[in-house]
Amino acid sequence: MINIHKFKSGFWASAIAISTLFSSCESFVDLGAPPTQVVSQDVFKADATATSAVLGLYSIGNMTSFVQASTFYPGLSADDIQYNTVNASYDEFENNALTNTNSLVENSIWYIAYQQIKNTNNAIYGLNQSQTLTPSLKDQLLGEAKFVRALTYFYLVNLFGDVPMPLTPDADYATNATLPRTPAADVWKQIITDLKEAQAQLPATYAGTFKARANKYAASTLLARAYLYTKDWANAETSATSVISSQAYTLPALADVFVNTSNEIIWQQANASGVSTFGGNFLAASGVIPAFTLVDTLYKSFEDVDLRKTNWTGVTTVGGVKYYFINKYKVRAGTGNEYNVGLRFAELYLIDAEAKAQQGKIAEAKADADIIRKRAGLAALTSSITKDQLLLAIEKERKLELFGEWGHRWLDLKRTGRADAVLGGIRKSTWKSTAVLYPIPENQRAANKNLTQNPGY
Repeated sequence: MINIHKFKSGFWASAIAISTLFSSCESFVDLGAPPTQVVSQDVFKADATATSAVLGLYSIGNMTSFVQASTFYPGLSADDIQYNTVNASYDEFENNALTNTNSLVENSIWYIAYQQIKNTNNAIYGLNQSQTLTPSLKDQLLGEAKFVRALTYFYLVNLFGDVPMPLTPDADYATNATLPRTPAADVWKQIITDLKEAQAQLPATYAGTFKARANKYAASTLLARAYLYTKDWANAETSATSVISSQAYTLPALADVFVNTSNEIIWQQANASGVSTFGGNFLAASGVIPAFTLVDTLYKSFEDVDLRKTNWTGVTTVGGVKYYFINKYKVRAGTGNEYNVGLRFAELYLIDAEAKAQQGKIAEAKADADIIRKRAGLAALTSSITKDQLLLAIEKERKLELFGEWGHRWLDLKRTGRADAVLGGIRKSTWKSTAVLYPIPENQRAANKNLTQNPGY
């Protein structure tokens, strides 16, 4: 089954309490002490409680775990990051040799994702049923919930391929628990549907501060990515261009990209401390090996003049061994001014460039790529570049721009069919083509006989 029953009891109560998490960075109605339990049908009767329920979708418990699942494990699967402590479960990701009993796949990816799906389905259902909310707020909250659901399914379909796709609330648990895997093409259609609806329902302005809640441009950005991944080049270009031409965002200096007030940020997950999940895992105290560091081959892919190498990477030597660490976020512990940046403006230029190149718009695609290269202190690409050369150049720009963020490198190698060529050359003894999809957890298959397994497991 989709084993999410262990999360059922806490959503409605914790959703109300979650407004305290955002109180340091956004202004909401003070609801007072939360009740022990909120009856679900009552949550969406009032603007304040409905808002708190949707804020629960962004909560530390849900979203930070999701950040870890979508960044660290896919990063280990690619030529992106490495884990610096011996751990059998992590080693399976690094060696592209996952087993169907890997606890991280089951507990840290599958469970977390379906907990979030359950919560978004509950919220969407409750909002749709409500007749008492302020109409504009109802639209906004629905758009936010659909954005979060689309983001979650985006990672599920990329990591597992065909996946169960429940779209109904807890009341349909018995049915949802025995769902078979939905074809990936249909999951992609739902992702795009959710994002188009979110795009229409969300305002261009942000609710609160620090861009901690999705707006219209966040939905458009994720939609552009979804179109790119499904090879709908024309719509990928249109969606990316709509945000670029809005002039709502800019490309600041590299040192300022991940500060929580950066105008490059389109959406980020806020917290009370201002210390990101990334900084806490990619940085370490002097003389200590960071938990995760860059794969040597990625570090050596930078040109010496690339300002991203200067600003976003570092080298530490521990025990006579050099470790190349990710220095995009500067705060490791305590308090700071950095959150978990989920969507940023630079990606849109790279989406636009790839979509245009695929359509044969070489000069326009090169211009987009050169904008990212210029900020990095690199020369423009040659004007005689061919389509195939340009696509490889864009792939490299994505590699050097988005490393250590949300599993981009792993997903890029998978979607472009380049995993065999790149990872097969690095991990010759353990690589197999079927490793591009993670296994369906065996415990899930034992509980739900309708779940099939991915090839190779």
